Amino acid sequence: MWNSQPGRTGSSVAADEIERTGRDTVGWSFSTEREFQAQLDWMEEFLRAEVYPLETLDLTNEQLRRAMAPLQETVRERGLWAAHLDPALGGQGFGQVKMGLMNEVLGMSHIAPIAFGCQAPDSGNSEILAIAGTPEQKERWLMPLLAGDLYSAFSMTEPHSPGSDPTQLKTRATKDGDGWVLSGRKWFSSNGSIADFLIVMAVTDPDARPHQRASMFIVPTDTPGVNILRDVGTMDSLGIKKGGYSTHPEIEYDDVRLPADALLGAEGAGFLIAQQRLYPGRIHHCMRWLGQARRAFDMLCERATYRYAHGSVLGEKQTVQNWIADSAAEMKAARLMTLQAAWVMDTQGVTAARQDIALIKFYGAKVLHDVIDRALQAHGSLGYSTDLPLEEMYRWARAARIYDGPDEVHRASVARQILRGYEPPADDVPTEHIPTRRAAARERFAWLLDTATSDAIL
Repeated sequence: MWNSQPGRTGSSVAADEIERTGRDTVGWSFSTEREFQAQLDWMEEFLRAEVYPLETLDLTNEQLRRAMAPLQETVRERGLWAAHLDPALGGQGFGQVKMGLMNEVLGMSHIAPIAFGCQAPDSGNSEILAIAGTPEQKERWLMPLLAGDLYSAFSMTEPHSPGSDPTQLKTRATKDGDGWVLSGRKWFSSNGSIADFLIVMAVTDPDARPHQRASMFIVPTDTPGVNILRDVGTMDSLGIKKGGYSTHPEIEYDDVRLPADALLGAEGAGFLIAQQRLYPGRIHHCMRWLGQARRAFDMLCERATYRYAHGSVLGEKQTVQNWIADSAAEMKAARLMTLQAAWVMDTQGVTAARQDIALIKFYGAKVLHDVIDRALQAHGSLGYSTDLPLEEMYRWARAARIYDGPDEVHRASVARQILRGYEPPADDVPTEHIPTRRAAARERFAWLLDTATSDAIL
């Protein structure tokens, strides 16, 4: 087992895991059967043949949906549609390891998840509805969402409160008779411009404990008072049309009146539901990043075989060789870390996987950026131009350090969890302090030292 806590033996960490989870986690595996590997191989061929060409076209959202319709039908026939959900809900119930492996392939193209019915934010919203929705809510919203007939958005981030601390949300939902009145402003509600409904997080009890103040609501976008103000321009949206797929609008909720059945889950359970959505989503993000990194890595290696400069091809330059070797090592490390996080979540649940997921979130984002950066550098002005996808990939990669929690928050979370396994030494003397250890060793082995002295005299 990988020892996630420096300074502690693998056996002590394993013992802690058994005590904490009731499971022996010394042995772990995330292999998959040959039949599923065949599906993954088919997915990659399918993307290259059918999805990659669509990336080069300047399509409206309507055109993109029309182009995706026959591809979605093919995916359904392969039994790979909406694989993140249980079979009872029309999915495949694959679990996080298989979903991670699928997302590694899908990450090679930012539009590929649409063809497989697992695009963000719809996939996460479908999981929320599956977890917290009533039978009526599932029938009205979840089933059409899974069928690809509806689009959704997740509306939580606000312009005037830190996204890294959702306990400071300002959007309010107050009871009004049998219903609610929603007021506030959100932004980066991805796909909100084309969504049919939004899942909105709002404070319902400002006097409750911080993580019990907010609730979630299902809000149809045509409800009076829902005002889509603008699509916020970002580094990754230079080629995205206004009102198109993957835009990030700012939305004003101006005294939006909602019925009682708009409440999703229990009142005050918004943060709990959000975490159930975000943890598996982070695993999927990290695996998609690996797919994107691998595509950049392929371009880097290809460039090294033919670009001739200063007497030889780039592949014979030590710097480029270092880039290739470092990229391969970092991608493999990130992949193993991510698959282990998925395995822990599958076998032990979300709580046991929290530290692993926080680790991959910031480490995977760095690997994604660094591999793309090296590939771009190797291509020079060609890589910087729009004649290759690297410049777009580079812009998309920068966002990875921000969404689903900034790197700094995840690093702090990991550090706090690790430090719980340590305590200060007696009298603030380091455990490994050599003079102190030497004195103890001399006392313990005095008989040996005395014998050595006597032998020396003789």
